[in-house]
Amino acid sequence: MRLLLAEDEKALSSALQVILKHNNYSVDAVYNGQEAYDYIMAGVYDGVILDVMMPKMDGFTVLSKIRSEGCDVPVIMLTAKSETDDKINGLDLGADDYLAKPFDTKELLARIRAITRRKSEAVSTDVIYGDCTLNSLNYELSSDGGSVKLQNKEYQIMELLMANQKSIISAELMMEKIWGYDTDTEISVVWVNISYLRKKLGQIGSKVSIKAVRNQGYTLEYSE
Repeated sequence: MRLLLAEDEKALSSALQVILKHNNYSVDAVYNGQEAYDYIMAGVYDGVILDVMMPKMDGFTVLSKIRSEGCDVPVIMLTAKSETDDKINGLDLGADDYLAKPFDTKELLARIRAITRRKSEAVSTDVIYGDCTLNSLNYELSSDGGSVKLQNKEYQIMELLMANQKSIISAELMMEKIWGYDTDTEISVVWVNISYLRKKLGQIGSKVSIKAVRNQGYTLEYSE
């Protein structure tokens, strides 16, 4: 699962990133509210850990803005404040949970599991295109010819393509949405993962293919 961590205390952010990645989460980290808002609206996240007190835009404002724009990503608010009024404010604005600092990381992990589980139970876990089904719980891509497990980045690329079936997605946009704006990763990693996906589509005998559109990007095609 992919998480956005918005925490301006860089030492705490670094520690949380290590813990979350050790627990098999893919994590993007930002350090102010404006970045948090931009990343949430541009990315595809399974959950957001959002600090209240941040520069440029506080967490309450970020939460209010994304909810008013129809973004229903699960959000856990982090704050040094534990007053009831602050908790009520966050929950009224659309937070899914609230955790006051200092907190036990085991409790944070449990709360992340809870909000992402509720989200997955509320929506279909399958994305379908042509003869292909992508399962968001077990990362399996299947068709009549069988099924195959996708790696994290392969899954995110396939999900992006299947969610935008009539669009051409550029490699640069894939980098921004999946690896993050400030990644040091070379764009060639997109081409490598596309190659892996094409092989896996062949393995399951799917009639879906990933088409490269010259100088534009990639899109899905289904040959009946």
